[in-house]
Amino acid sequence: MNKVNILAPAGNFESLMAAINAEADEIYFGIEELNMRASGANNFKITDLEKISKLCLKKNIQTWVTLNTVVYDEEIETIKKILKEIKKAGISGIIASDLAVIKEANNQKIEVCASTQMSISNLETVKVLSSWVDRIVLARELSLEQIKNIVEGIKKEKIVGPKGKLIEIEVFGHGAMCVAVSGRCQMSLYTSNLSANRGKCIQMCRRKYEVKDKDTGKELVLDNDLVMSRSDLCTIGLLEKLVKTGIKAIKIEGRARSADYVDTVVKTYKKGLELIDKNNFGKKEKEELLDDLKTVFNRGFSNGFYMGRSADEWTVGENNMATETKILLGPIEHFYQKIKVAEIKLNKNIRVNNGDKYMVIGPSTGVYRDTFFDIKMEKTTLTFKTKQKVRKNDKVFYLSRK
Repeated sequence: MNKVNILAPAGNFESLMAAINAEADEIYFGIEELNMRASGANNFKITDLEKISKLCLKKNIQTWVTLNTVVYDEEIETIKKILKEIKKAGISGIIASDLAVIKEANNQKIEVCASTQMSISNLETVKVLSSWVDRIVLARELSLEQIKNIVEGIKKEKIVGPKGKLIEIEVFGHGAMCVAVSGRCQMSLYTSNLSANRGKCIQMCRRKYEVKDKDTGKELVLDNDLVMSRSDLCTIGLLEKLVKTGIKAIKIEGRARSADYVDTVVKTYKKGLELIDKNNFGKKEKEELLDDLKTVFNRGFSNGFYMGRSADEWTVGENNMATETKILLGPIEHFYQKIKVAEIKLNKNIRVNNGDKYMVIGPSTGVYRDTFFDIKMEKTTLTFKTKQKVRKNDKVFYLSRK
């Protein structure tokens, strides 16, 4: 099988370092406005581009900037300036859906990945876009068979992009799914004048709804009042089939999610690909990896449309169904590098013991998980030894399984 890359999300430096340390092959992120998570994620500043590029180049990780919103006339000059900075910083490419953005990126010789927002669902569209883009994120509504046919068609007809190489196909593999076609939803715009297609979605679909007859006042009984909230996509159980379609990259959704989500999901899918390479990806291994994915934020899991329409598309509970909970203990006040001892102040009602699990998250540390050992308590001051370097102001969380 061809090597399949894991493309990780990053909404801040904590998630970025988590993705790097988890050995993601590629990372995508937004900068300020003009991306589909302009509100949901913290995003980076344009001045961060050079730092991000250098951090990722050291690890041979590709970097993609998302410029995939609807763009208006008055923003074209801003787009040109952003693209110049992307080029200058040595970023690998951009993810875009607006043809004006794609055209300008071509003018500046910046590689383009066509966003899923374009709902590319057939080989003929791939041919049209091949003059402009080197990679395509296919529509989320396709089956595995449809994806495989498109990939095979690219190879058979030798459809190449601007770089002169065969068009690469990328698909979503894990994370939030939108009730609208490939994420092109209008609900937030109609109800609050905040367009999802401008990165301003307020997630109306995640709310509970009742259906009532206005004339009689009678309500319809619904099995699930989360009638528009899609379950998260999870492909770990069909990862081998996904790989066999011939895709280049599996994309993990989650730029608005936490660093521990990025850490766990990237590591889990990397482990799955490793097991496939070793021909050791059986039922037991799939179940173990699925259990790992359940520990971090999720709305329940679905195969999406990859296996055809299924009955597991809708979330059955509240937003977060993670099996692992994390309780903030506090920031690290001191870290003694020579002896690898961290110090934090605890709330007087909190106590921890040797053997308890914890996690440290920080913008340079990324995510570090361990169990407490050699702890000492003096009133509300907790000191504990670590196996690797952590940093002042990193946040420490107590972990427990439901």
